[in-house]
Amino acid sequence: MKIAVKKGDDMHLHLRRGQILRSVIGFTSSQFKRAVIMPNTGPPILTAKDAVAYRDEIMQYQVGDFQPLMTIQVTDCTTPAMIEEAKEAGVVAGKVYPQGVTTNSQNGIANFKAIYPALREMQNQQMLLLLHGESPDPEVFCLDREEVFLSTLANLAGDFPELKIVLEHITTEKAVLAVKKFENVAATITAHHLLLTLDDVIGNLISPHNFCKPIAKRPEDRWTLRQAAISGNPKFFYGGDSAPHAKEMKECSNGCAGIFNAPVALPLLAQIFAKYSGFSFLNDFISKFGADFYGLPQTKETIILAEKDWPVPNEYDGIVPFMAGKTLRYQVID
Repeated sequence: MKIAVKKGDDMHLHLRRGQILRSVIGFTSSQFKRAVIMPNTGPPILTAKDAVAYRDEIMQYQVGDFQPLMTIQVTDCTTPAMIEEAKEAGVVAGKVYPQGVTTNSQNGIANFKAIYPALREMQNQQMLLLLHGESPDPEVFCLDREEVFLSTLANLAGDFPELKIVLEHITTEKAVLAVKKFENVAATITAHHLLLTLDDVIGNLISPHNFCKPIAKRPEDRWTLRQAAISGNPKFFYGGDSAPHAKEMKECSNGCAGIFNAPVALPLLAQIFAKYSGFSFLNDFISKFGADFYGLPQTKETIILAEKDWPVPNEYDGIVPFMAGKTLRYQVID
């Protein structure tokens, strides 16, 4: 059986720079029309000039008519003038990382009040605010960091009611409820958080390639995420958070957080939606709700999936993909 689905949007993507970028970009550009590109590279994307240079680098290696949607990282040093310049350069959003919560977030935010002038200008410029929603407090237990961050989300949503906010890669039932509560807040959900629980990371043997931030949570949280994804609620849309790291950076005593899911994104989503809802809901999840929230035209191009088993390779150019060595039910053939 063959299924045509929209070639939609990945609203949360890490591409890195240099050789890793060259190795991974084709997996996304062959499956998605657009992607929101994260700015926590080394060095980070902080200004309009940085964003333009990064976009130019991506365009050297993109396949077809793929469109990268650029972001900048908002830090204590981000000024309203920098926000205005970024908007003029085509930047669609500012990304905020709490300090130290994930890869390359050492320059993240400890005091959100310090960036209120920048957020006010983002609201004026109609740029979106993207949040990595975890508390930076090292005293907070790792499974509770998303829940603790929700009070910060409430403050931001209330203080900037005209600012569109995306709570990225949500993992908990309480995050789903919080997103539903605030009119100006939406959320991205990854494919891997629809499949994993903490058991898949540390339940038997340690599985470093299933380790990401925020870490996968409890079965009841996973169930709530699945219900949100297939519900037809426009507040929830796909953001893959594909985050490639070289194999040796994952399989070590201080392994990096990040799951490289780009090679299996659409096949996994098709498998999940076929089981729980249907492909019309998949189209909304990957091509309608995110585009609408960002104020973008919906994509019209389609891509063909075949119901045909295929084995996921063990690695691509030294990067281990999500579901490596396992067999998936659907395969992208066009």
